[in-house]
Amino acid sequence: MEEQIHFNNHFGEKLAATLHLPKSPAGFGVVLGHCFTCSRHTGILRQLAGELSREGFVALRFDFSGNGQSQGTFDESTYSKQISEMQTAVDIIAARGAEWIGVAGHSMGGLIAFLTAAQTDSVKAVCALASRLTGVRAIDFLSREQRASLQRTGEVFFSSRGRSLKLTEKFFADAGSFDPTNFLKTFNKPLMVVHGDIDEIIPVEEAYKVRDLSSGRVDLEIVPDADHMFSREEDRIDISRSVAGWFKEQSEY
Repeated sequence: MEEQIHFNNHFGEKLAATLHLPKSPAGFGVVLGHCFTCSRHTGILRQLAGELSREGFVALRFDFSGNGQSQGTFDESTYSKQISEMQTAVDIIAARGAEWIGVAGHSMGGLIAFLTAAQTDSVKAVCALASRLTGVRAIDFLSREQRASLQRTGEVFFSSRGRSLKLTEKFFADAGSFDPTNFLKTFNKPLMVVHGDIDEIIPVEEAYKVRDLSSGRVDLEIVPDADHMFSREEDRIDISRSVAGWFKEQSEY
């Protein structure tokens, strides 16, 4: 069963979410975060949330502030703000009876899920889908012209998914305060990494770097001929079954 809900972040902004409730709750839950400039309605998150609920999990997919149907403006986005929002989402499913909680995310949502898990004791496991968890700075993705604009005005403008958007120097300063590589070296919770081998946005080599850098147990799944968004329905189905099964295994330890 799906339930459309709202909850407030720490700025009082109302965030839109879809709660997937299992027929037979087992005391387990997973929070799902979406990719950069996306929403909770991307195909892989909808498929995964449904599969998790069939396995007995409470699953919550939500729109970060400034995205989808949530309040807030995109230009106020930071890693810290999104981590806080995911932590609030964790509290939401805990209040719904989830005693064991995992987090997952696609692309940037996977990075936010990983950083959330690294800083939140109540989160027991994390899955990153088509994500970059190694220490590349957010500012490195800007063109020379965009960097010059950021230095000159404190803002950078771009278009994505039909929206004209901007980020400020606050976003890049905040992103630069996190070093995922160091987190990986000390991270001791179960971690699953799923990546398509023809990902056109984040090369599959990034997934292998996570395995090599991590000091803990990493379950790595490379999906043949899968792109960044897992566009093929059969890939989304197979990945969702695999990830849901993995979370179920972790919850039984």
